[in-house]
Amino acid sequence: MTDLLVKLYDLPDPGADLAALAANEIVVRRSMASEKRQVVGWVQNRFGDGWAAECDVAFARQPIACLLAVSGGRLAGFACHDSTCRNFFGPIGIDPTIRLRGVGRALLLATLNAMAHCGYAYAIIGGVGPMVFFEKCVGAFPIPGSTPGIYRPPINKY
Repeated sequence: MTDLLVKLYDLPDPGADLAALAANEIVVRRSMASEKRQVVGWVQNRFGDGWAAECDVAFARQPIACLLAVSGGRLAGFACHDSTCRNFFGPIGIDPTIRLRGVGRALLLATLNAMAHCGYAYAIIGGVGPMVFFEKCVGAFPIPGSTPGIYRPPINKY
């Protein structure tokens, strides 16, 4: 899978996306330390060990490098940065029951803006599956020679 590069100094403004979600009672915000077990458990149950481990690392950052989409007090999605490597965006995951409602785009923009506020000019989106989403939302483009990138075959469990 290919890595993508995003110019953080040329991002779309997330305001309209966040306002549209807020009108539907979905809030995008940075996670809090007290939510770590719930968030990592939610990610584990829906997306597996690898993403849960990366999410866990995001909680070790200061400020916490995990943003959430919350609807009615329930977790609807998450996005992390600086987990696998510094300056890496991801993973990002949205509850399947609310996909295609703009939550992914809003989380992507909010998280990339958080990275820009940390001082990064560019972000790497590692090992991307659905490239079209990132290309369309933020103008991400493939990094030549980045396959397989840093994601190597995982070690066996036992």
